[in-house]
Amino acid sequence: MMIMNFHKVFGITTSIFPGKVRMETQSTLTFPVIRGLQARREYYVAMWTLRMLRQISIFDEDELPPELRAQRTLNKARIPEIADYILENPDDYVFSALTVSIDSEVSFEPLPGQEKLGLLRVPMDAHFIINDGQHRRAAIIEALKQRCDLDHETIAVVFFLDIGLERCQQMFADLNRYAIRPSRSLGLLYDHRNDKARLAKLVIMKSDFFRDIVDMEKSSLARRSRKLFTLSAFYNACADLVDGMATGDLSEDADFARNYWEAVAQHFPLWAQVRDGHIPASEIREGYIHSHGIALQALGLAGNALLKEHHKDWRKRLKGLEKIDWSRGNAEVWEGRAMIAGRVSKASNNIVLTTNIIKQALDLPLSGENQRIEAALNRKYTR
Repeated sequence: MMIMNFHKVFGITTSIFPGKVRMETQSTLTFPVIRGLQARREYYVAMWTLRMLRQISIFDEDELPPELRAQRTLNKARIPEIADYILENPDDYVFSALTVSIDSEVSFEPLPGQEKLGLLRVPMDAHFIINDGQHRRAAIIEALKQRCDLDHETIAVVFFLDIGLERCQQMFADLNRYAIRPSRSLGLLYDHRNDKARLAKLVIMKSDFFRDIVDMEKSSLARRSRKLFTLSAFYNACADLVDGMATGDLSEDADFARNYWEAVAQHFPLWAQVRDGHIPASEIREGYIHSHGIALQALGLAGNALLKEHHKDWRKRLKGLEKIDWSRGNAEVWEGRAMIAGRVSKASNNIVLTTNIIKQALDLPLSGENQRIEAALNRKYTR
């Protein structure tokens, strides 16, 4: 039976279930698999414990030139972040299967009465080459150093038979050919661990106004989009708004932020016209700075200062927003500040410089850092 199968690992035979380890001399590594067929080639799916990922030798290609590798080099900077994801979410982390090539002849022995379920025997001198999942494996090994109780948990591994470097490289290219990273907005929409993302989503859902003008899925708006802002832009703006003032009560913080944003919206009548369908959103985005993510984030930063310094009369002071000429044609104000060569820029310095204009309109003092960046801009344009 499969439950009694053992795995030879560097001279140590390890049960597929934790707690059974004994020495045994073998020339093969044996483990239970399901056999499949893809593109007329056999492949095998196994369930490995996380501990086995640490014990099984994986061929290291890092020292080889790119044309002789089957994979990209390991980016070690990514490993702590992925390891922390496991350690911080031990009850609900999730990983997709690893894809591995074996550069050796193997034998599949079906179990009695089975065609697809059986044991795969791999020579001990075979190399395992990861086609997809090398950073997951490295992060799992790092996490096991801190949480050894995870070693009995499992991950699916898909094994292909390696028939040469060219085939391995083609597998890597094919596996990544159609892999498209989801937009940041969609990632935030589906992220229920990120408190700032939860706050931004709740503010939008609670607001009849912003629910209609914020795109919850896309991180860049198409010309024909009826929305003015993206969730990713609103996320940044909300996070800056409540910085240092959040209570930790999500509903209470969302009401606090919603009150501010809805008060701000009253001073941008064009936003309301877009929401009501009277003006195309693209026309407003093309004509005005206030309908871009940089302005939204700057309004969040300025709002943070406003609410901290004038928590009693902050609504009245928002009237100052109407003194600003938000037209993109106002190059004297916006070029070098919110725009570079006529294009809106979301660089950090541009966000600060846009915030400065809003703070000045609201009669708010500039911080030392804000003043430094403002002075640098003035020097640039007075040379």
